[in-house]
Amino acid sequence: MSKINELFQGVNVINVGIELFKDDLVRQGASVTQLDWRPPGGGKPELIAALGSLSQPAAAERIAAANQQAVERIITAHPVLVGFGRAIDVVPGMTKKTILHAGPPIAWGRMNGAMRGAVTGALVFEGLARNIDEAAELAGSGEIEFSPCHEHDCVGSMAGVTSASMFMHVVRNKTHGNVAFTNLSEQMAKILRMGANDESVIARLNWMRDVFGPVLRDAMELAGEIDLRLLLSQALHMGDECHNRNNAGTALLIQKLTPFILETGFSTREKREVFDFVASSDYFSGPTWMALCKCALDAAHGIEHSTIVTTMCRNGVEFGIRVSGMPGNTWFTGPAQRVIGPLFAGYKPEDSGLDIGDSAITETYGIGGFAMATAPAIVALVGGTIEEAIGFSTRMVEITSAENPNVTIPLLNFRGVPTGIDIRKVLQTGILPVINTAIAHKEPGIGMIGAGITYPPMECFEKALLAFADKEARAS
Repeated sequence: MSKINELFQGVNVINVGIELFKDDLVRQGASVTQLDWRPPGGGKPELIAALGSLSQPAAAERIAAANQQAVERIITAHPVLVGFGRAIDVVPGMTKKTILHAGPPIAWGRMNGAMRGAVTGALVFEGLARNIDEAAELAGSGEIEFSPCHEHDCVGSMAGVTSASMFMHVVRNKTHGNVAFTNLSEQMAKILRMGANDESVIARLNWMRDVFGPVLRDAMELAGEIDLRLLLSQALHMGDECHNRNNAGTALLIQKLTPFILETGFSTREKREVFDFVASSDYFSGPTWMALCKCALDAAHGIEHSTIVTTMCRNGVEFGIRVSGMPGNTWFTGPAQRVIGPLFAGYKPEDSGLDIGDSAITETYGIGGFAMATAPAIVALVGGTIEEAIGFSTRMVEITSAENPNVTIPLLNFRGVPTGIDIRKVLQTGILPVINTAIAHKEPGIGMIGAGITYPPMECFEKALLAFADKEARAS
């Protein structure tokens, strides 16, 4: 053994930053621990200055108090399902010519393929156009009002397209009184929310409007309310993460609904159609958890001085976030990212559209990608390993402010899910929120082609931090 090798025997090294140094030391026989460290704010002077200003004692004290209030409102939120109704009847601001969509605001001319496919399909479904070509012309005419779901107390999966006749979940926060909405699951693959829009898609939407929605509406009139927070907690203990894996959640939800469905006045054939439809995919409860999360997070929005993220969403072109301490519908955006994960047979990465959907509201709340340790089987859908799934849940603690004792992870000794993403911590650590999600084809009319893992662009958080720091400086 050379003298230089002897020098490194028995040495324990902590390497910060570039892993190349670690690799060289390992070759010399040293024991090395790699510390994944990045300079705050990515080393950008304006971000470092903003973080510094927010760490001053007076500002830090204001922010800490506001963040505690925001997180308490998220944790103490008690969302319950209270009904189902048509969007035109229950959603604020909905009209016959309103189309809600996922993500931050976007005009027809900038929409990606999946969202265009969903919009044109919805216009045909509503009877506003006779075919897809006519629908595309109408969408670009200026007669249709496009608006983000989030600006109407709603959330929508993938393209998120919601039109007047679609039936919605109605979820009420028993603690704080606010209400949230989301449309019903079309189940999986070739569906409107993934951009598909052929006759089979429209026929399914018609059946959902005429049978599925009314059956659920009448069942909930008999049920009164269903405790969604309790069901969510149980589903996580049964192996779901309640974004892309919903086997347990769907079983629990339909179990609650079944006695009341049976008591409705619909025919045996129609009831059987409903049960068969729910059984066709575990995703029936997926939108339900999205509405729960939206209901909880909206209760925490608008708290002066809070740096807690209350919205993460994407429209297939841009990723957008909202921050509690920034008023109303103040959006901070960056480019939508690629989703990395397994694709269905016959598809290639270049077929994939960019990240899309409001379903990242689940991660904003603390489930989905943040709770992957509850659902090791999710890796079969989104890729990766069980160790990585567990690692996502432990890593997200570094950018959040609390743990939710009402929603826990058994594998981590019943630790509460990481709750309250803090824009300061994202910039201080360089760690981005992890999101697991489906992949839609980049062209309209095709649908889902896979699933995987993605992250927001750091640009959203950088813009939010700078705007927040400027607002605080002007207020002090």
